[in-house]
Amino acid sequence: MAEQLSNSRSRDLDKLLLRPGNLVGPTFEPGADLRNDLQEYAKVLVVGAGGLGCELLKDLAFSGFKNLEVIDMDRIDVSNLNRQFLFRFEDVGKPKAEVAAKRVMERVSGVNIVPHFCRIEDKELEFYSDFSIIALGLDSVEARSYINSVACSFLEYDADDNPREDTLKPMVDGGTEGFKGHARVIMPGVTPCFECTIWLFPPQVKFPLCTLAETPRTAAHCIEYAHLIKWDEVHGGKAFDPDDPEHMQWIYSEAVKRAELFGIPGVTYTLTQGVVKNIIPAIASTNAIISAACALETLKIASGCSKTLSNYLTYNGAEGLHTKVTEFVRDKDCLVCGPGILIQLDTSVTLKKFIDQLEDHPKLHLSRVSVTYRGKNLYMQVPAVLEEMTRSNLDKPLYELMDKCGKDVVHVTGAAGKSGAKQSCLRKLRIVFKGIDGVVDMDVANGA
Repeated sequence: MAEQLSNSRSRDLDKLLLRPGNLVGPTFEPGADLRNDLQEYAKVLVVGAGGLGCELLKDLAFSGFKNLEVIDMDRIDVSNLNRQFLFRFEDVGKPKAEVAAKRVMERVSGVNIVPHFCRIEDKELEFYSDFSIIALGLDSVEARSYINSVACSFLEYDADDNPREDTLKPMVDGGTEGFKGHARVIMPGVTPCFECTIWLFPPQVKFPLCTLAETPRTAAHCIEYAHLIKWDEVHGGKAFDPDDPEHMQWIYSEAVKRAELFGIPGVTYTLTQGVVKNIIPAIASTNAIISAACALETLKIASGCSKTLSNYLTYNGAEGLHTKVTEFVRDKDCLVCGPGILIQLDTSVTLKKFIDQLEDHPKLHLSRVSVTYRGKNLYMQVPAVLEEMTRSNLDKPLYELMDKCGKDVVHVTGAAGKSGAKQSCLRKLRIVFKGIDGVVDMDVANGA
């Protein structure tokens, strides 16, 4: 009986993997070995265990992937239950990643899912390097940007600045907003990365403070008044945490008082979460459609059974049904998926002086910088124990810390941007030391 069930589950997969076709990838070799290798060796990381992440885990498990891992920092809230189908009322308060992994493994025999309940920034580069493909089910531009920079950091270029195929870390990104969604394939160095097309994401709607303070007209105005003005007045500089239920409840209560004062209806706890965290209501059917597209693209990349999406699919189910595929062009000067920013240094420059230069660099504007070289921590801002362990390197020449290599790549993490617009990022830097034999003086007009 178990064998019959297994055959039934792999029937559709076998139609793709056991037979040749006209649209297959250049490396596709049909056969049972391909199916077995897919199950044994392909390792996929799902980033996010919310509405889209739950669907992705289920779809990937049913698509023949046996080795999955999922990372998510959130706990289950009652408001998640209408669309995040892996969760039940008794799961409220538990980590999403752990419950989602447990539920899928209960329903799909043979699959192994390792959950990680933490921030994506808490994992080191080595963790992400272990995966064949990274699938994104995120609702944040900042989180997408960070994972994109991580995947692109593994990319290496040859002497002619062509990407080395064996260093590509493919990503499949999905996103939904109400009845709209997108699925995209990112092959760093080949297709546009997330940063290349950051302009696709519109800026967040902001309300004038004078309107919030004097003439509120909508429920959203009342909520933002409590969030942006009243919180600081009452709490005296205490940081607001949108993931803290007590903080969110306080904002909701103050927004209700504000709305009653001006006779404005419509303030609810769910709307308060949506306004403060810039959340657009999710639709379960949209998540299912976009997840199916992402899972299929993941299978294509892993097996070569078909050519992949080229390279951005949009879905609109608000009025009727409309899907469209658009091919965007990669930005050859992209700071993230390009060969890396070129920086020339004297061999005497210390690690501390190098870090200080990054904050004033016209393209980087990095603060609170940590530096790694070939997997070795040269200096780490956090945690405190690593900062203490690597602090002595600050006064040493970077040239010596890089094993006296005339030119090579280092990775730096920190907060990028100016003033209040900073966000966590990872950047790849091509370091060239002046005056070293065998190193040609390089044009840095586009670099430092």
